[in-house]
Amino acid sequence: MNQSVLFVCLGNICRSPAAEGVFLNLIKQNGLDSQYIVDSAGTGGWHVGKRADSRMRFAASKRGIEIPSISRQISIEDFESFDYILTMDKDNYETVMSLFHEQALKKKPIIKPILSYSSEQSLKEIPDPYYGGEDGFEIVLDLLEDACQCFLQATMNRE
Repeated sequence: MNQSVLFVCLGNICRSPAAEGVFLNLIKQNGLDSQYIVDSAGTGGWHVGKRADSRMRFAASKRGIEIPSISRQISIEDFESFDYILTMDKDNYETVMSLFHEQALKKKPIIKPILSYSSEQSLKEIPDPYYGGEDGFEIVLDLLEDACQCFLQATMNRE
């Protein structure tokens, strides 16, 4: 049975598409790509239709990770389509929860911050690298690789 996960950040051009790419790469390496449906979205719609930030794509490509996503905004349908909705920071979590609580849904996804799956429990948010330097993209990828690995283990153990 397929499991589905949606990664969510603010604009869907840095953190959530990176999480999508990291997780897609991870499940492919483990021969599990047919068992997961993976996507990303933003709580805002400013970048809808655009590719991920070129700096994030470049940083990911140095690790052999492709970021294929095109930015989109989270929709009400996502709450019934995905088993997991994983947010990058507190503001995005609160926005997603606000949208979620407004809905009468038959299926209820698990909504959590992505770092709740991290082995490094001191951090609670994936920092937004958009206005920072190049090293910010590397830090985000480091955090996402760890959290996605822990998330994969948790979902595999859940079956």
